[in-house]
Amino acid sequence: MRTVLTATASAAVLLLAACTGTPPQGQASGSTTFTYANNLEVMTGWDPATAYSNEVIAMNNIYEQLTRYDSASRTVKPLLADSWTSSRDGLTWTFTLHPGVTFSTGRPADARAAKTAIERTIKLAGGASYEWDPVKTVTAPNATTLELQLKYAAPMDLIASSAYGAFIYDTAAAAPADLAAWFEAGHTAGTGPYVVEDYHKGQENELALKANPTYWRGWQGEHYEQLRFRVVPQETTAAQLLQSGQVSFVGRLSPPLFQSLKSTTGVHTSMQPSFENMIAMFNTASGPLADVRVRRAVAKAIDYEGIVTALKGSVAPAQGVVPEGLLGHSPEVRQVTDPAGAKELLQQAGYGPGTRPLSLDLTYASGTPELATTVSLIKSDLAKVGITLRARGLAWETQWALGKSADRAKRQDIFLFYWYPDYADPFSWFVNLYRSAPAVSFNLAYWKDPAADAAIDRLQALTATDRDKAQEEYLRLQKTLLDQAVSPVLGVETYHRAYSSSVGGYVDNPSYANVVFVHDLVPQS
Repeated sequence: MRTVLTATASAAVLLLAACTGTPPQGQASGSTTFTYANNLEVMTGWDPATAYSNEVIAMNNIYEQLTRYDSASRTVKPLLADSWTSSRDGLTWTFTLHPGVTFSTGRPADARAAKTAIERTIKLAGGASYEWDPVKTVTAPNATTLELQLKYAAPMDLIASSAYGAFIYDTAAAAPADLAAWFEAGHTAGTGPYVVEDYHKGQENELALKANPTYWRGWQGEHYEQLRFRVVPQETTAAQLLQSGQVSFVGRLSPPLFQSLKSTTGVHTSMQPSFENMIAMFNTASGPLADVRVRRAVAKAIDYEGIVTALKGSVAPAQGVVPEGLLGHSPEVRQVTDPAGAKELLQQAGYGPGTRPLSLDLTYASGTPELATTVSLIKSDLAKVGITLRARGLAWETQWALGKSADRAKRQDIFLFYWYPDYADPFSWFVNLYRSAPAVSFNLAYWKDPAADAAIDRLQALTATDRDKAQEEYLRLQKTLLDQAVSPVLGVETYHRAYSSSVGGYVDNPSYANVVFVHDLVPQS
């Protein structure tokens, strides 16, 4: 996805009445509650078609996709679809849906319902709906068969597993009222294991979910019947709540606090390399960095190993744009620190002793210690080669608005942020960060290269039909980005989690950043 997830204002949401009900058939009668401590507000939006921020942490427990990506085996697994096939040319995909599934509203979650959900998501054109751009038509010949005809070949099995934009939901849930307004009032209509119990916008105990008694995968055996999301901004407080048994899971911890919890009785820890990388987007369109020699000099001046060391385990060294574990990753692409080479390039560009001074502006999202530390290090590195760095920590919305501004004078020289994919495929980086477009969105390097655009446009078809060639194309593009010094990758984030020892079966899946699939867990004594 885009960047550091940040809480944003959402439409007014009605407070839902709490109700308890009886446990689903086959579940133990004792109350079992899983409490997730998150540092930010969770529900920033309620519409599954446009959800594109923190809310998917909860929504992936309320809604489901056709498929799910298993990062451990690096394969796509069945979910609502039991199986799927594609034509040799990758233009026709047929999904066979599991029979008899219903939404929490009681209506059938059949192929026709999946068709209308996908079509609505495409029509609304919000959030991650761009993932469905390859789709020409959606048909449902019968209750369990969903056919996608594509405009161009694309890996629809991967796309259908997306953490964003691929949810299947009941489009008739609000009829005859407006569905978007119905969702924003705090209602849900998914096939997932949980439904909303109550919601308190802006409060610490923000959201409570309860078991969906008609969930198609069932409740035999031990499961958590309640799922709560608690907003705990301070990680030390979250750790204390975990140790006292008031929360079950803490999603983000600094390495020092993580280390202190590793030997704590009653606490388990998990450290998992992510698909999320820290990227410095260089302004290739205006200002000093429009000169490729200056971009290369700045890239050479940065001490990448020093950043990894200073962040003490928060990030791992990067090898190109694509993190390890995804198609397109290669150790052949690596940033190299070379201060002497940086000074030589700057002199060639007319900067340095006896010539022009060079100052650059950098923006980053405030409130993120890792970014603040990184900025401090970059500032020191650039000073060593004669570059003055002016850094501003801004609210994400402010940083992004300035970066997208039509007024080039308001834009920064370096835009520092995090990026991770919407689904388990590197296409998210290239189409969002590096493909040119009339309006700036996330191509905050403002890079325009017609040859690269054409290559990016071929990537999905290659991934669908010839993944070896797709690997070659991703590698070639990354080498071009490295040569042109478009966007040095400073490190790949490592997730540090902690959870109660009473939680069994937890597996971190970086394809679904910060999501815990609670139905798959087993409460233990």
